[in-house]
Amino acid sequence: MQGMRSWQVWINYKDKRMLWKFDVSPQIKEFELNNNPVIVTVNKFDEESAAEFRNKVSMAHNTGQSVVPIVIDSYGGQVYSLMSMIATIKQSELPIATIVEGKAMSCGALLFSFGNEGMRFIDPDATVMIHDVSSGQYGKVEELRANADESMRLNKKVYKMMAENIGKKEDYFIKEIHKRGHADWFLDAEECKKINLANEIRLPRFNVKLSVDIDFT
Repeated sequence: MQGMRSWQVWINYKDKRMLWKFDVSPQIKEFELNNNPVIVTVNKFDEESAAEFRNKVSMAHNTGQSVVPIVIDSYGGQVYSLMSMIATIKQSELPIATIVEGKAMSCGALLFSFGNEGMRFIDPDATVMIHDVSSGQYGKVEELRANADESMRLNKKVYKMMAENIGKKEDYFIKEIHKRGHADWFLDAEECKKINLANEIRLPRFNVKLSVDIDFT
């Protein structure tokens, strides 16, 4: 809008600092948002972080923002907590933007793929790592066999979802991991862009516009 005053500020969210650009009409002297825009940060995948994730996404629907930004900087964690976060994303009425800062490994890489097409961002120096689900269980032979079967089930499920999210055939990641001898698969930003896991190699800027419309009828 012509005549808008613009400035940029850093807003703190836990241990993250995000750059926001404010465009404010010169007709506005002072302002205070009733509900600040919500940025969802993901560092862990456990029951507590999944519950916080659900609450933050819900809060974002009440601020007037047009997208839910999810910032990922994680080594991974519990796959069942990841599934809870995925369920929250599927229920969202707002588009989801996923943003990798630093690292998105294991569950973090899977969550990254759930950003809407065109809204998956990665910092140029960030790293993504994809690998098989691991049960990490100990016990009797029957228990180990059951856990191995469950890990295989989850593997197929998450790899299929991840492939569908980025427009690949459902067995794409299963074949790629098998080709690598089931070793950890590390990708830099360019490699993520090449396979369409990332859409943009940059960190987005968040904009807030405040205007006044005076009408006479």
